[in-house]
Amino acid sequence: MRRSRCSSHLLLLPFSLVLFAGLGAALRGSQAPAPQAVQPDRQMPPVTFRLEVKYVEVDAVVVDKKGDFVNSLQAGDFQLFEDGKPQAITNFGLVEIPVERAEAPLFVRQPIEPDVQSNIKSFNGRVYMIVLDELHTEAMHTPWVRAAARKFIERSLGANDVAAVTSTQGAAAQDFTSNKRLLLEAVDRFMGNALRSATLNKIDNYNLSRNIGIIGDTPRDDDDMHRAFNASSTLGVIGKLADFMSGVRGRRKALVLFSEGIDYNLTDVINSQGASAVLQDSRDAIGAATRANVSIYSVDPRGLSTLAGMGADTAGPPITADPGLRLNAQGMQDEVRQQHDSLRVLSDETGGFAALNSNDFSSAFDRIQKDNSTYYLLGYYPTNERRDGRFRKIAVKVNRPGLEVRSRKGYVAPSGKAPAARAIVEAKEGTPPVLRELLESPMPIPGLRLTVAAAAFKGSAPNASVSLVLQADGRDLAFKQKDGKYEDTLDLAVIALDERAGKSKGGFHHSLNMPLQPATYQQVVRNGLRITSRFDLPPGRYQLRIGAVEANARRTGSVYYDLEVPDFTAAPLTMSGLVLTSSLAGQIRTVVGSPDDDLRKALPGPPTVSRDFRATEELALMAEVYDNEGKTPHKVDITTSLRSDDGRELFNHGDERSSSELGGARGGYGYTARIPLTGLSPGLYVLKVEVRSRLGKSQAASREVQIRIIP
Repeated sequence: MRRSRCSSHLLLLPFSLVLFAGLGAALRGSQAPAPQAVQPDRQMPPVTFRLEVKYVEVDAVVVDKKGDFVNSLQAGDFQLFEDGKPQAITNFGLVEIPVERAEAPLFVRQPIEPDVQSNIKSFNGRVYMIVLDELHTEAMHTPWVRAAARKFIERSLGANDVAAVTSTQGAAAQDFTSNKRLLLEAVDRFMGNALRSATLNKIDNYNLSRNIGIIGDTPRDDDDMHRAFNASSTLGVIGKLADFMSGVRGRRKALVLFSEGIDYNLTDVINSQGASAVLQDSRDAIGAATRANVSIYSVDPRGLSTLAGMGADTAGPPITADPGLRLNAQGMQDEVRQQHDSLRVLSDETGGFAALNSNDFSSAFDRIQKDNSTYYLLGYYPTNERRDGRFRKIAVKVNRPGLEVRSRKGYVAPSGKAPAARAIVEAKEGTPPVLRELLESPMPIPGLRLTVAAAAFKGSAPNASVSLVLQADGRDLAFKQKDGKYEDTLDLAVIALDERAGKSKGGFHHSLNMPLQPATYQQVVRNGLRITSRFDLPPGRYQLRIGAVEANARRTGSVYYDLEVPDFTAAPLTMSGLVLTSSLAGQIRTVVGSPDDDLRKALPGPPTVSRDFRATEELALMAEVYDNEGKTPHKVDITTSLRSDDGRELFNHGDERSSSELGGARGGYGYTARIPLTGLSPGLYVLKVEVRSRLGKSQAASREVQIRIIP
C-alpha cells in the first residue's frame, strides 16, 4: 500500500498562484522583439507566444475569378496600407493547414488518448476558442447549445488543432487541448441562464399598471439594469479572451461564440439606462479582437426556432394595449432581430460571420474550418504608433490582375498608457523569470525538446501521489567541458493547474546540476536524459505545465499534460495509471529529481516515455489495483493483453489476487507483467490492463496504452 511522500530532493513551490478561472491566465511580461526582415521563402510562419504590442498581423485570402484560392504568391506580390499609407511587410508566410485525424488501430471505435505528451513536433494546427454564452441562452435551450458545440468539436476539430472552452459565467472551462473528450465534458457542464424576455416583462408591467389605475406610462422592463449588466459581462469576456489570445502569433485565431445574442436595446437611450455603457463595451470587445487578429464566428443554436419558448409563461399580449407599444409577438420578433444584429456586428467587424436562422450548422462549421486553414499571413510594425484608440483602416492589395483579396478591414488602436507587465505565476524566490514566462504561455513552447508521461497512484488521504517521468533531447543540452568533465544545468519547474478552480494545486522547482564524465556525456547526447519525480495532488482534473531552461545556451521549452487524478476510494475497484519500461530503456541516463523507490523496486528497468519499440525488446509494466471491499472475501482477476491493429489478441496474461491479502480492510495489490515483442510486425498495437472483481460484473477498471512496433 502506497504511503504519501515528499522527498527532500523535491522542492515544492509555495505558489500563491491565482489564474483567471477558466482561461484567465493571459500572457504578459514578454518584450517585443525587434522588427524582422521578410522571410526569404514562403514557408509556413512559426507559431510564437510573445506579446508584441506594436506588431500587427493580417491574414489575407486571395482568390481568382473562379473563387479558387491562389497559393503561388510571394511577399513581393503584396502591398499593405494602413490609413492609406504603405507599410513594410516584415513577416510573410503561406498558411496551409491540413485536417489531420488521430491515428488509431482499426478495431477501436474512438482513438485511444495518448498517455505521453511532447513538444517535439511543432504546432501546425488551427486555434479555436469556444465561448458558450450562459447569460444569453434560455435555460430550456441549453440542450441546443450543447448539441451545436459538441457537433463543432466532433466534426471540425482536427487532431493537429487546439481548442479551449469557456463560458460567460465560468461554469464550463477547459484550457487549450487537443483532447476532444475533455472539451466535450466542459461543454456538458454548460447551463443557460438568460433573463426573461423584455417584451414579456413589459406586458406584465402594463397589466399591473392598468390594474392599479396608472394610465399613460410607457411599460418598463424591470430587468433593464440586470440586462445591461449581462450584456456588458458577455462583451467583457469576449474582450478579455481576445487579449488572452493576442499572445499567439503566426496563426489566425477563431473565437466561436454560441449565443442567442445580446438582448439589450442599444438604440433606445431614453428608456434603456445602460445603452451607452453597453455600446462602449461592444466597441471595446471589437477593438480587442481586431488588435489580436481574432475572428469572431457567432452561432445562434436556436436555428429557425427563434421564438420557441419566448411566450411560454404568458397568457398573451394585452388586447387593450396601443399597437405602437409592440407588446405582442412583433415585439418579441424585434428582440430576435436585435439579438441577431448584435451577433452580426461582432462577426462582421472582426472578419468572421454569423450563422443564424439555420437548423443545419454543418456548412457553417465547414466554412469556419476552411477560413482558418488556408491564407497568407502578413505582419508589420505600424508607422503610426499613437495610442489614440482610433480605428486604423487596413487595405491589402496584390499586383497580379484578376485576383481578389479578402482581409479584415482594420483594427482599433490601443488607448491610454501601455499596461505594465505583470507576473501571473507567483513562484518561489529565485525561480528564473524566463521559467515563469514558459509556464504562463497559453500553449507549449517548442525549442528544448521534452517528452513527459504521468501516472497517478493512491497516496495518503486526501492526496494522490503523481509519478512524473520527463525526457529531454540530449542534443539540445549545450554542455561545456571543464576539468575533464562536461557540465550543464537544467532548471525545471512543474505546476499543476486545477482546470475548474483556475489555481495551482502543487508542483516543484528543481535545478539539476550535471557534471558528467566523458562516457556519460556521449550517452546523454546520443540518447537523451531522463528525470523522475513525485509530488502529491488531491483528486481532480489538472493541466500539468512543465517548463525547462538549459543554462549554457539558454535554450527553453515547455510541454503541457492533461491529467485526471481519480478519487481511488470512490468506487469499489479502482486502478492507478500504467508505467512502462523496456529492455532498452536503460540506455537513457536518469537524473533523479526525487527518488521513486516504488517504480525502482517494481520494474526491471527505469520508466520510459517512449511508446515506440522494436520487436527485439521486452516490455514490462506496473500498476496498482485498489480494492475497497476487502471486508467481503472475494477474488480479483487482473489481465494484461496485447492486440494488433486488426484486433487480434497476440498476448494474454492473467493473474488472480485474493482479498485475504488485505487482511479484511481496504487496500491495494501491486501488479507487474512482462510482454515479449519478439516476432511482431511493425504497426500499431494496444496494450490493455483490466481488473475485475468477482463480487460483480460492474466492478471493473482498465487502462489502455497505444504503442507502435518500429523496424
